[in-house]
Amino acid sequence: MATGFFNVPPAINEPILSYAPGSPEKEELQAALKEARSKEIDVPMYIGSELVTTDNKKPMSPPHDHKHILGHFSEGDASHVKQAIDAAMEAKADWANMGWEHRASIFLKAAELIAGPYRAKLNAATMLGQSKNAFQAEIDSACEIIDFLRFNVEYMTQIYSQQPESSDGVWNRLEQRPLEGFVFALTPFNFTAIAGNLPTSAAMMGNTIVWKPAFTQIYSANVLMEVFREAGVPDGVINLIYVDGPTTGDVIFSHEEFGGIHFTGSTGVFQHIWRTIGENIKKYKSYPRIVGETGGKDFIMVHKSSRAKQVATAITRGAFEFQGQKCSAASRAYIPSNLWEDVKNYVIEDLKSFKMGGTEDFSNFINAVIDEKSFDNIASYIDNAKASDDVEVIAGGNYDKSKGYFVEPTVLLSKDPKYTTMCEEIFGPVITIYVYDEDKFEETLELVDNTSPYALTGSIFSQDRYMIELATKRLEQSAGNFYINDKPTGAVVGQQPFGGARGSGTNDKAGSMINLLRWVSPRTIKETFVTPTDYRYPFLGEE
Repeated sequence: MATGFFNVPPAINEPILSYAPGSPEKEELQAALKEARSKEIDVPMYIGSELVTTDNKKPMSPPHDHKHILGHFSEGDASHVKQAIDAAMEAKADWANMGWEHRASIFLKAAELIAGPYRAKLNAATMLGQSKNAFQAEIDSACEIIDFLRFNVEYMTQIYSQQPESSDGVWNRLEQRPLEGFVFALTPFNFTAIAGNLPTSAAMMGNTIVWKPAFTQIYSANVLMEVFREAGVPDGVINLIYVDGPTTGDVIFSHEEFGGIHFTGSTGVFQHIWRTIGENIKKYKSYPRIVGETGGKDFIMVHKSSRAKQVATAITRGAFEFQGQKCSAASRAYIPSNLWEDVKNYVIEDLKSFKMGGTEDFSNFINAVIDEKSFDNIASYIDNAKASDDVEVIAGGNYDKSKGYFVEPTVLLSKDPKYTTMCEEIFGPVITIYVYDEDKFEETLELVDNTSPYALTGSIFSQDRYMIELATKRLEQSAGNFYINDKPTGAVVGQQPFGGARGSGTNDKAGSMINLLRWVSPRTIKETFVTPTDYRYPFLGEE
């Protein structure tokens, strides 16, 4: 069999389509939306070679039109978790032994399928199932997942090419083995790209996967699985199950073959998982890899030299795109007293122009939050703020769930820099402003650093380079992704690897080589060409 050292196609970021009026992509997406809404589908679990259905059917509905039924998925139980683990373990040897270039080819094909024939279908599924507008879907369920697949293949080849030096008479080699056992991918609702990346990044390094998505993301997860199967991912390599979290965890974290978890979700859930793994550590063959990106309380810090209009745009985009349901969304801002009135007026002006409604109407900038539980949680924060003497509602503050889970973009002004909404993650379209004395910039930097347990994203606005440098240094541990004169959202694969520390996760940087290195276990091999036959070293000789 002929072999060689292979160069993969260079990874480049997928261009973002505009969906402007009259564009072919808009017409195609509108047709895909119409088709998806016109039928109800039955979504199975994908376990090994089987499409598994159960009698426990759960409905899937658009968050912005919760009485409409898109279809049903089959909820599983503990037996399906065990079945998925067995399928992953059965597929492991063949997948791990497959030439890396064939694994690369599968996922490069998946990227091309999403870029081409599946683009409209996957975007439509994300728009309907997760209530993302066309632009938010495009940057997520098209461009970002394509970028993850292409760049991760490139990083994989770079990892395999890294080899140690060899001395005379010796050949040193480095192998990057997949982890022992299976990898558990636990994925969130808010990004289809994350839901696709968490299982595939570990899989392309030779691991086999048990994947449990959030129930509110199953509609688009099903399309991803269609793509993976068409791209040639073998049966059992990625097993997709729909089982509640506690039941899944009881099986996964007690299994001796548990090799690692790739997680995005809440800090509380991740800490519970970490504790459970620690309690069960003697059960496992190896120390499991624990990779997680969790919550954020992301900030915009503004210096008195800043431009008010730029700050206002960062607030309205950073806080309210996708209804604030991004772990990177701006949810607290520190505005100097000299700029506050102008910033406030610009923000209010922007909010007055927002249209809110379903994603099928492309003129809607704001859509619905994901489900009733999230809606009720966000509404409780708003109600508490309205009742507080320390808080003023500057804009928004209304909500309605009669047709869809709609929450108005809400701006709160707090007198107390440690008020609840300045500290706790809300995961909705709510931002809290604290106005500080324009001459107390350094003291306010300390406040930014110490207010929240999270450290995911943040930004500094200033026209004074000394102050930019000061903030960048003083807020070094406050954000894993730090932005200068920009909103704290919108990380791009291959450009700004994403992840934070403190309460925001392990900072293993999705969209970088760092993340892929977590899914391999290196083995060094030393080969000596002329083997010694005498134990004596020269120093033992007589004078």
